[in-house]
Amino acid sequence: MPGKNSKEKMRKAWVITVDMGYGHQRAAHPLNYLAYEGIITANNYKGIPKKDKDIWVNSKGFYEFVSRFKKVPFLGNKLFNIYDRFQSIPQFYPRRDLSRPNLQLKQIYRLFKESCWGQDLIERLSKNPLPLITTFFITAFMAEYFGYPGEIYCIATDTDVSRTWVPLDPKNSKIMYFAPNRRVVDRLILYGVRPEKIFLTGFPLPPENVGRNLEIIKEDLGQRLINLDPDKFYISQYEKTLRHHLGRKLLKNSVRPLTITFAVGGAGAQRELGGIIMDSLKKQIASGEITLNLMAGTHLAVNQYFKDQAKKVGISSHLGKSVNILFDRNKYRFFNKFNKVLRKTDILWTKPSELSFYCALGIPIITAPPIGSQEDFNQRWLRTIGAGIKAEEPKYVNEWLVDWLKSGWLAEAAMQGFLEAPKFGTYNIEDIIFHQYQKAKKVETVLQY
Repeated sequence: MPGKNSKEKMRKAWVITVDMGYGHQRAAHPLNYLAYEGIITANNYKGIPKKDKDIWVNSKGFYEFVSRFKKVPFLGNKLFNIYDRFQSIPQFYPRRDLSRPNLQLKQIYRLFKESCWGQDLIERLSKNPLPLITTFFITAFMAEYFGYPGEIYCIATDTDVSRTWVPLDPKNSKIMYFAPNRRVVDRLILYGVRPEKIFLTGFPLPPENVGRNLEIIKEDLGQRLINLDPDKFYISQYEKTLRHHLGRKLLKNSVRPLTITFAVGGAGAQRELGGIIMDSLKKQIASGEITLNLMAGTHLAVNQYFKDQAKKVGISSHLGKSVNILFDRNKYRFFNKFNKVLRKTDILWTKPSELSFYCALGIPIITAPPIGSQEDFNQRWLRTIGAGIKAEEPKYVNEWLVDWLKSGWLAEAAMQGFLEAPKFGTYNIEDIIFHQYQKAKKVETVLQY
């Protein structure tokens, strides 16, 4: 049907991301259904000039090196702190003008001027000026600097952002922002972005985990709560409220063992923590009381490390049963598998990265130590809305996890994430880029942190 194909083509956009950790690509992946010719990776697209590629490779390589080097005693923390200072987020109060560009931002624009970094990509996209959505600030700057004729949207991927996310001259910029929470809205205004250029959308979550009317979230949460509150300490107190939100989807009996998913970062950081968790919970894993999912991501070395640790602690025979290691060399295939695993996950244990926003799926988050300034803010946000709990000593998880389950804390955290964190980010972004503002879902109340 020509008419239908023509209409579908109109509801497409350029979706741009970068291969740098997981955060930016994970934010782009839910928008794949809107992507004209698929998601474009700015630092690794077909035909990228060598000079552009070299600049991207150097920046990505340094980031991954610093992330891995952090665990080296004394020197690791010192080097990381120096690096983190360049991307640090200033204290919000007192409110003040924070629009003055920092050194990192000036260096980015110098590369545009001296090396024409990014010009090739923008000229290619300009031949068909669809709405341009990017999950990385540099590609938004490139689009504006090299005169992209269409609309430019940038998705903020953390609960707070540094000055580097905003261009040199924010008051005269055409870049529009999708903010995942209220604090990012207020922060962008302090940096000089005009309020009419900011949309409070929520973070883009995978549609296959949400549902247009939250039917998927509610189904999964209804199964999850009974595992998180086996003694019904929390459920008995708030059953009327739970029934109001979940209805018949709130189950009375568990349909699976308690399932914990541990995710490492994009640079493979904190894999040792997965080994410690496995060792501490080995008895519960062996008995089938707990299922542990270990997210190795795209890292072959992490995948092998988890296998070696399973053998070391004596539960290798349970691999593929009550211990599952998820690995795929392709990030987007990994994201698809990860999203599927999340539907049967009761607890997500991870550093407070962009996955912090996944608490909106009704999954309580146990936070590993944050890496970098932005993750400090993510952890603070999770605590503020009551959806995340800082891990106790990991080697004693077999003890403190039992107490948390008996108290109903994790069930409460799951419900808090569902109630307080924005869930309609993907759909709001779709409606806004096609100027259907009246269709955009009302973003839920989000606390000011």
